[in-house]
Amino acid sequence: MKVRMPFLGEIAGTWEPVHAERRAAWELYVELITRVTVVELQPDEGLIREALTSMYSLFASTREILRKYGPEVAPLGRADAVTFGGLAVGVLNGALRPLLAKWHPALAAWEAKRPDAVDPVQHERDWDRLPELRASLAEARTTLAQLAKVLADVAGAAYLLPPDTPDPEKQGGGVS
Repeated sequence: MKVRMPFLGEIAGTWEPVHAERRAAWELYVELITRVTVVELQPDEGLIREALTSMYSLFASTREILRKYGPEVAPLGRADAVTFGGLAVGVLNGALRPLLAKWHPALAAWEAKRPDAVDPVQHERDWDRLPELRASLAEARTTLAQLAKVLADVAGAAYLLPPDTPDPEKQGGGVS
């Protein structure tokens, strides 16, 4: 298996998922496809703060899944192999952590400047760095959509994302 993901490059190796990896893949797949992590939040919808919070919550969900299934999802002796644990932690640390480390404090600093008389939604939309943040979220969304596709395949599930979701095959990602 070769997987190419924005932020991470190519992850190549053999992946012969064990039962625990298939179950863990399904659980993380459900977490991904039911959030704005892979479905774009339109400019006139909600708050970007909520999108960042949703992405941040993936750390807790992934940790819980990793603890639940234990070392069986990242076994010793499979250094050249792709594992659920390696892929999940790679996406967290390679794609989400840098995005959140940059944008959580930047957005918080802007939010702290909101005058009492200004609506939080309008204040966020007035931020001059919002387009840059949206572009960063779009890049992360491509990586997470690719991960969702891989997880669906491993779990033996249909790819349930809406048709307007970034197509991993057309976004520089892919599985072979």
